[in-house]
Amino acid sequence: MLFNSIEFAIFLPIVFIIYWLLSKNLKLQNIFVVLASYVFYAWWDYRFLLLLFGMSFLSWGSGWLITHHTLHITHKGLPKLWLTVNIILNLSILAIFKYYNFFVSSFADLFGLQNSIHSLKIVLPLGISFFTFQAISYVVDVYKRKIDPTNLIDCLFYIGFFPKLLAGPIERPTNLIPQIQKNRVFEYNLAVDGCRQMLWGLFKKVVIADNCALYVNQVYGDYTHQSGSTLLLSAILYTIQIYGDFSGYSDMAIGSAKLLGFRFRDNFLFPYFSRNMNEFWHRWHISLNTWFVDYVYIPLGGSRNGKWHTIRNIMIVFLLSGLWHGADWSFVAWGAYHGLLLVLLILLNRNTKYEHVVAYDRALPSFKEVGQMLLVFALATFGWMMFRADNMSQFVDYIGGMWQWGTLRASYRFFMPNQDIVYPVNVFILVILCVEWIWRNKSFALSDIQSIPAFRNRYVRIVLYAFLLLLTFMFRGGAVDFIYFQF
Repeated sequence: MLFNSIEFAIFLPIVFIIYWLLSKNLKLQNIFVVLASYVFYAWWDYRFLLLLFGMSFLSWGSGWLITHHTLHITHKGLPKLWLTVNIILNLSILAIFKYYNFFVSSFADLFGLQNSIHSLKIVLPLGISFFTFQAISYVVDVYKRKIDPTNLIDCLFYIGFFPKLLAGPIERPTNLIPQIQKNRVFEYNLAVDGCRQMLWGLFKKVVIADNCALYVNQVYGDYTHQSGSTLLLSAILYTIQIYGDFSGYSDMAIGSAKLLGFRFRDNFLFPYFSRNMNEFWHRWHISLNTWFVDYVYIPLGGSRNGKWHTIRNIMIVFLLSGLWHGADWSFVAWGAYHGLLLVLLILLNRNTKYEHVVAYDRALPSFKEVGQMLLVFALATFGWMMFRADNMSQFVDYIGGMWQWGTLRASYRFFMPNQDIVYPVNVFILVILCVEWIWRNKSFALSDIQSIPAFRNRYVRIVLYAFLLLLTFMFRGGAVDFIYFQF
């Protein structure tokens, strides 16, 4: 069930009404959310409900065993054993579904065994990368005594909560479980804020990302016959597309959770307004990046043991992050590329950690800041070309095509193959650029909109919301799955 579908537009209000009717009975309310979440997941493929339940049950049981044996002095080694077993089992399940064919084909290519080893036709369960990491988070945090083990319903709720189930954000147990375990009271302002965030996320997904996708998919489908300028434009539009797609999903996920009284942490904070790649990675897919920091980078030693250990740990994290995104060497190369960019900043002592957003106390950025943001955008665009390519061979061919003479030639082909798509989407890209610039020091665009003088009147705000909704219906790019569903 997609957030931008008619089914979800029917599903969410029904869940919202029943959920708040059950507000006087926390246990029944939580059971209802679990059932609703499983219906939400079953809409895609009911056969994988058992997998979702099984991994959740495994983590719940492991958490209980860890706590039980921690209380017995004679069983000192058992908590760590249960933790290790749980992590291995969860990662093994992920590896079988997501990486089996990749590892087999890579092994076959390495040793020339293409005719001796066969791949399997495995369907990748939707959201498995996300709920696997949340399942691991639960057990690790129980082991570290950051949280107490929950009952089974609360654990199923934490791992399977439908707003974040398919593509995050990857919520931490320390943030979400306390909210699950306490009585929730309907907050009108929070619900309205959630609706605003969902509306803005829907606009970014349907109007921006899906229209960009129409152009990008056409170009990639026939990239060997396109001019260099067309390939360059497609790469730029994909950079916009993936932001509109994924940040739009996150806004809709966070907004729908607010309707049920839950506060998720921010997942995107205007990353293309960053001044270096270090700041970019503090603003892009925040929940995943902080997960790797807390559960991989810091356990490896973080930055505590000198520069070279820091560099090693950064490269390990980004290589794993690349592999997490997809089972192909292009994703690993994408991770290595971004890791090397951060390493370069460290070696040049340019790894600035900014305390405030760009142009914090000014309406416009300085020339230096504009240059910094354009450089970050260019570096990100080069990386997204690796990310979008089906494999490294396609990426190399695509880059080669960009540098043909047509890249520098001003011709009608610059706006081919479909200029009817490019012209309107350019206008909307400019719109979100301006809107998000205004709200760059907030958690999302349109947040706290009533504080802006022009929108203090309630009816003016309603007209704005209606206009955005109208644009969403008028300029929808077609039904395009969210990019991160493949991960």
